[in-house]
Amino acid sequence: MDQLLAALKAAAEPTRLRILAICARAELTVSELTLVLGQSQPRVSRHLKLLCAAGLLTRHPEGAWVFYRLSDRLDGTDQQPGSALTQALVRLVPTDDAVVQRDLARLEAVRHGRAEAAGEYFRSNAAHWSQIRSLYVDEAEVERALKEMVGGADLGDFLDVGTGTGRMLEIFGPGARRAVGFDMSREMLGYARSALEQAGLANCQVRLGDMYGLPLGAGSADTILYHQVLHFADDPAAAIAEGARLLRPGGRLIVVDFLPHDQEQLRDAHAHRRLGFAEQEVARWFRSVGLEPGESRNLPGKPLTVGIWTARAPAASAAATADDTDRPAADNAGGSVTYLSENKVREAAS
Repeated sequence: MDQLLAALKAAAEPTRLRILAICARAELTVSELTLVLGQSQPRVSRHLKLLCAAGLLTRHPEGAWVFYRLSDRLDGTDQQPGSALTQALVRLVPTDDAVVQRDLARLEAVRHGRAEAAGEYFRSNAAHWSQIRSLYVDEAEVERALKEMVGGADLGDFLDVGTGTGRMLEIFGPGARRAVGFDMSREMLGYARSALEQAGLANCQVRLGDMYGLPLGAGSADTILYHQVLHFADDPAAAIAEGARLLRPGGRLIVVDFLPHDQEQLRDAHAHRRLGFAEQEVARWFRSVGLEPGESRNLPGKPLTVGIWTARAPAASAAATADDTDRPAADNAGGSVTYLSENKVREAAS
């Protein structure tokens, strides 16, 4: 009851209610919110601090920036009243109010500027990515095969590790309750964030995060995808182990990457650490962390062949499910985090 009253008290102020209405439509930095609200940064920061303390917003550091977004379950806020309450309050905000309309107009201007910056970054790197894509089967064929293997099932809470441009979120986000893409390149996250906003995928978000230690509790996801990212990893098996930690019982993990090849220039020119993976090697990683290998598929290209490998976490027993019903997700195990260089992860863009 105290948490609920504190959240209601935090929202019961005109500027803070405006912030909730704005952050329901986009995740924004303090400087962006000052542009939308027309208020000083110290004042906006104070409002944000109160909203975060009440569990209505979550803050996500990304380099020197911090992004603010409405609380949701994948932010670790399951036990707070913030998520449901914020959604209810936002629905009650009248969109025909003059102040709200002005805020939304300014928000569109901020989004437009974001899209322009992201587009310029993509254009300046397009040739770099196209050089690698020319070596394997058309990406549309890979996407088609992935869709067939995933099928029409509900993806639940979906994680895209090494999200790059956010393309996988655009494809699979509509079939997920919530979807989060993690990447270590702030430039790629900027592009992905803009693309998702333009696609209107409000259930999707992107975060700065390392594949070896993602900032989520155990059992946070139903579906996890590693799309063209493991060949940059110093320890791919450790990345798979982290995915297994995050999977719920019965959850599915999917890896898309190259089969073994001899294209040594990819090491020097594009920072590939591994020249592909054999199916037996990937299956061994899966089994070593308690996952059961499932359907796989090879898509031959010239000269690179793309492999798609799937695995599932064991289903929970009825007794274990009953025992864990009211148990909150465990905190991230923590430990040291090995960061990938930005040029590596940029090449991991789908």
